[in-house]
Amino acid sequence: MRYEKGRKDASRGRIMEVAAERFRSDGIAASGLATIMSDAGLTNGAFYPHFQSKAELVRESVAAALDTQSQQMQELLASGGPEMAIGAYLSAAHRDNPDKGCASAALLPEIARQPPETRQVYTERFLSLVSQVSATLPPGKDPEGVALGVFATLIGALQLARAVEGTELSDRILSAGADAARTLIQQR
Repeated sequence: MRYEKGRKDASRGRIMEVAAERFRSDGIAASGLATIMSDAGLTNGAFYPHFQSKAELVRESVAAALDTQSQQMQELLASGGPEMAIGAYLSAAHRDNPDKGCASAALLPEIARQPPETRQVYTERFLSLVSQVSATLPPGKDPEGVALGVFATLIGALQLARAVEGTELSDRILSAGADAARTLIQQR
């Protein structure tokens, strides 16, 4: 049976999109291929023409999620600089929607346990984000180091805000994280 042109690419894209959301919301280990394929509207057998393994799907989905985050970061930095990016990252909307949010905040412990190829892809994409942020900082001492500190602060604050019980404490964590990130940028 012949399918219309582009169907295979569309199916692959849909699998990756669903997988990225599932991985971020439920975790990599808890996201089975059967559920991902069902959510994508495809059969289990349709997986293997697109990917050789779940590890390959994880690697490509994480890369795609970080590429999307990089595009969003670029837009935020262009329109409002680091201040706007900090506000968007440590927002209640980002906290409350991990399936659409930062892959780092949702998946770091699991990414650390992935095969070296996946960790290498993650590292490359993460360093690209760091470069984006460091390029917006005024020249000073070690803008890349400042950007690394900002990311560590933002990711940690978002993870804590998602983990605690109660909105009031969670909101305080988001606010404190944003203040700390701003202080890092101002103290360069």
